[in-house]
Amino acid sequence: MRMAWIAIYLAVLVWSGIAPADFTTWCLEVFPAVIGALVLWFTRKRFPLTTLVYVLILIHCMILMVGGHYTYAEVPLGDWFRDLIGGTRNDYDKLGHLAQGFVPALIARELVIRLQVFNSVRWRNFFIVSFCLGLSAFYELIEWWVALASGAAANAFLGTQGDIWDTQSDMLMALFGAIAALVAMSKLHDKQMRERSFI
Repeated sequence: MRMAWIAIYLAVLVWSGIAPADFTTWCLEVFPAVIGALVLWFTRKRFPLTTLVYVLILIHCMILMVGGHYTYAEVPLGDWFRDLIGGTRNDYDKLGHLAQGFVPALIARELVIRLQVFNSVRWRNFFIVSFCLGLSAFYELIEWWVALASGAAANAFLGTQGDIWDTQSDMLMALFGAIAALVAMSKLHDKQMRERSFI
């Protein structure tokens, strides 16, 4: 599993870095995936995670790398979906923000369950959703800071495509992702944690 994860990660990372649409945007978009992989590598023995969480992290990294290669507003999959529904914008970035809620929700869920942070499932779920919203809001602040620092060069990184409500809809997608993860994945997640004797 570990070697397959590493092979897929490196293959997509290398592909994404070959002639990206904008090198600065590629660096900005891929940076979280690189940091995430390093954290996983250094915690693999001390705090291994479930297969579910590792797979979801890999998928999220791939979403970031694809977005970095093309820039989010130019990903062909987003163009295809826009044309399919008769939309006006490339919504690939919304997939990224959905994942930004979905994947961290399960990472946070695994941490708080295994570390026994909460006695109440309701408080645990409230914390997880709030954490994901906070993470999403912080990412939007980072985008704002990058835009202030680099001016017009940040357009590809921001990917707003003229939508004045882009920041709010990004956070809404993260909220949907976090709730969807808790609703759809909790039973499977619990099963994998029990199988690994994590709980």
